[in-house]
Amino acid sequence: MNSSLTNAIVDRAPTSAHKLTLLVALALFITYVDRGNLGTALPLVEKDLGLSPERLGVLGSAFYVAYAAAMIPAGWLADRYGGRLVLAGGLFIWSMATMFMGFAGSFTSLLMLRLVLGLGESAAFPCMSKLLATAVEPAKIGFANGVIAFGYLVGPAAGTFAGGLLMAQVGWRPVFVVFGVLSLFWLWPWSRTVVAPVHQSTEAAAGPRFIDILRQRGLWGASLGHFSSNYTFYFILFWLPEYLVKERGMTMSKMAIVASAAYLVNALAAVASGWATDYWVRSGRSRNLAYKFVMALNHSMAIGCMMGIVLLPAGASIACLFAYQVAMGFSSPGTFAIAQILAGPVAAGRWVGVQNMCGNIAGIAAPAITGLIIGATGHYERAFGLAALINILGLLGWVVILPRIAPIDWRGRSAV
Repeated sequence: MNSSLTNAIVDRAPTSAHKLTLLVALALFITYVDRGNLGTALPLVEKDLGLSPERLGVLGSAFYVAYAAAMIPAGWLADRYGGRLVLAGGLFIWSMATMFMGFAGSFTSLLMLRLVLGLGESAAFPCMSKLLATAVEPAKIGFANGVIAFGYLVGPAAGTFAGGLLMAQVGWRPVFVVFGVLSLFWLWPWSRTVVAPVHQSTEAAAGPRFIDILRQRGLWGASLGHFSSNYTFYFILFWLPEYLVKERGMTMSKMAIVASAAYLVNALAAVASGWATDYWVRSGRSRNLAYKFVMALNHSMAIGCMMGIVLLPAGASIACLFAYQVAMGFSSPGTFAIAQILAGPVAAGRWVGVQNMCGNIAGIAAPAITGLIIGATGHYERAFGLAALINILGLLGWVVILPRIAPIDWRGRSAV
């Protein structure tokens, strides 16, 4: 029986890069639906469990404590055992955590489950980068990352829209249970995939030593830029529903429509940007210029948009929200494509493990700091102002510290 199963797997044709990309994009879609559920449910959870803004901020940050802490081990596992197996294990863990959140009856139980959720989801981006760097041709890496970005950016749109409308009808608990169970169905098509490398050979099969990855200036420039971008994104992702309901007076249903539409615009911009970047590079133009331009555009626009959202009248505020989502979407493919190009297939898992760990320290900071600011002032102006200022770090990281975007020659630096 076991021999037959093994032979069936070995004889199965390699999964095409397009199908593999779509399945990984679906997994990333699921991660953002599941991690964003609490933000959508925030007004209801606050009322149901009687939680303060400070405690709500802690719940938001708890996910990212486990998520960031497990990121480097997840990257090592992806490089060591391959992204396919590690991603499947991670999805199972985070789906179960999502389901059990529907039964949580206290702040403590929600906190523990958010930590487990972060542990499971830590596998997502290192495995995605390992898989794309291995199975996707370099000339198509921008569009592949655009499709992936569409998946994880449309996740908040779908999760906020469907979750918000369902929660308005049946409450928040059944929605967590249903979403957790549905997430597990992804494992069936994934179990039938076979990852085939597009590279005929690699410079060093074992990859560089971890210390050699840590010595790369590009890693730290990308990590600083990633942190800055994530701070603004996670601040919006976690607190936008609460802000629209409490400060702008929207109903849960209207909030769900506005927020999900903004996230959808973000996702569509990411696909367009990924395609345009590949087209630009294939036509012989500078890959370095293309990626650095969109990263700088995102942070420049975010500075003005954060202030506009909180200070302008309702209509202009929503316009700023959508403008930010477009700019952020344009930059999304580059966040991981730059890492995949620099690190290559032999080091992409560990590189992205470090970069995403640094980037997601913002996930720890943004919800908690915002909760403290709101608890102390009762308003959002200073929280939006801080989010605007942090984008200056993004300009420094992506434009100044990051060197020319080209594959690193790892020869002579193989792991022993």
